Amino acid sequence: MDTFDTIRTLLAIRQYQSKLVPAATLRRVVESGRLTGSAKNLQPWHFVVVEDRATLQKLGALARTGAHVAQAAAAVVVAVDKTPFAVSDASRAIQSMLLAAWADGVGSNWVGFGGLEEVKTLLGIPAKLDLLAILPLGYPARVVGRGKKDRKPIGAVAHRERYGQPFA
Repeated sequence: MDTFDTIRTLLAIRQYQSKLVPAATLRRVVESGRLTGSAKNLQPWHFVVVEDRATLQKLGALARTGAHVAQAAAAVVVAVDKTPFAVSDASRAIQSMLLAAWADGVGSNWVGFGGLEEVKTLLGIPAKLDLLAILPLGYPARVVGRGKKDRKPIGAVAHRERYGQPFA
């Protein structure tokens, strides 16, 4: 899938097939996060890849907005250094990972953003790091409407030269 089509069709997936995600795909997803640009090239992220079924079930129980993590084939837990720009840099890396996964037919979504202290304990993530997100990964359980999104029209969010001047 080309880049624009990947962006155009990306949807949050919360139901997964029992099919495993191949190691090569997981590596590609994590590599896409690792290779993302960051402010001053600090690369303030740490990625914990979880494939153990029991640990995934515990993650699903601990993530108040992500019980579906328990049914995923894998997850990437994203922790960040407590430095300026870490959240924005890691957010860029997360988007890269979501897009890389989707391009390979693997669904995901962002789970968390706060309230994940128990996950840090479960995975042995040091106190000096903040936990930003859990990205469950798996093949979608059903066919989803690729490209069908409820978004504002471009004229409502994009402007030309000055705010309020139509972009279109």
